[in-house]
Amino acid sequence: MPAPDVLPGFADVLDAAARIAPHAHVTPVLRSRSLDEAAGAHLHFKAEHLQRVGAFKFRGACNAVWSLADEVAARGVATHSSGNHGAALALAARVRGIPCHVVVPEGAVQAKLAAIERAGAILHRCAPTIDAREAACARVQSDTGATVVHPYTDARVIAGQGTAALELLTAHPDLDALVVPLGGGGLAAGTALAMQALAPGCRLYLAEPAGADDGARSFARGMLDHAFTPDTVCDGLRGTLGAPNFALLQAAGAEVLTVDDDATLAALRLVASHMKQLVEPSSAIVLAAVLAYRARFAGRKVGLVLSGGNLDLDALPALLPAATQGPTT
Repeated sequence: MPAPDVLPGFADVLDAAARIAPHAHVTPVLRSRSLDEAAGAHLHFKAEHLQRVGAFKFRGACNAVWSLADEVAARGVATHSSGNHGAALALAARVRGIPCHVVVPEGAVQAKLAAIERAGAILHRCAPTIDAREAACARVQSDTGATVVHPYTDARVIAGQGTAALELLTAHPDLDALVVPLGGGGLAAGTALAMQALAPGCRLYLAEPAGADDGARSFARGMLDHAFTPDTVCDGLRGTLGAPNFALLQAAGAEVLTVDDDATLAALRLVASHMKQLVEPSSAIVLAAVLAYRARFAGRKVGLVLSGGNLDLDALPALLPAATQGPTT
C-alpha cells in the first residue's frame, strides 16, 4: 500500500478490494425503466447507500484502518468529517478494536453525527471551515498519536473508494460513461483508477453542486481554485477538491457537470418514487446531472454511483416540496 501522500494506482485498488472483502458489502446494481425513459439512456445505479454506514465511505476508511501495522493501529485513528467519512472510520476502527477520533464542524447533519457516536468514536467539535477542521485534527493527532486518515486525499482512502467502480465495471464492463458526485474527490479519483484499467473507452463525469463549484473552476483554470464559500443542500459535497484527486482526475480526462440544488432535489424525489430508494442529496446529484445534460448521455449505457443514504429524515419534508415531479411509471 502506498504512503498516504503518494498517488495510488490500480494495483492499490485491487489490494484494497482484497483487504476490505471480509468487512464491506458488495452492493447491488439497480435499474429503473421509467428513469431510463426519462434520461433517454440505459442507467445502472451502483447502490452504495446500501453499504455499511449507508455510504461508499466505508470502503476507503476500512482499507485505511486495516492497512495499518498493529503497533500503529493501537494508537488509533483520527479524521475530520461532516458525517459519512467519520461514521465509516469509526465503524472500521471499532471492527478492528482501536480508538477513533472525529473532528466535526458545527452545523453538521444530526443524523450523521449520531451515526458517528453510535460507532463509538470520540467527537471533537470545531468551527464550520476547512481550516478549522484541519487545525483541530492536527491537535488531536498531536495529543493522541493517532494516525490521521484524511477524508479524500489519503491514498489508502482513494484506493478503497475505487473498489465501488471495480465492482460495477466487473459486472458491467461495457459501460459508456460513469457519473459520480464530486466533493473532495476521493470517490471520483478512485473511480478514475478503476475505469482507466477496466474500461479505457468509458468517459468519467463528475456531478458537482453549482453552489460548491470549485471543481468546475479548477478544471477550467487547469489549477486548483478554492476561493469559494459553499452554498448547497449537498452537505457531503462542500469539501474542496484535493490536489492528488485533481491530478488523477485530470489524467483520466474527467469532465465536471454542475447542477443546481432544485434539480438535485427533483432527482432525489425521482429516486424515491421510481426506485423506492431513499438517498441523500449528495447522492441524487448524479441522476440530476444525467437529466440536466441529457444530450451527453442519450442512448448510452451509463453507470451512476448512488454514494450515500444518510438523509436527515426530519429535514425531508422541507426538502421535497421544493422538488418538481418527474415522469410517471
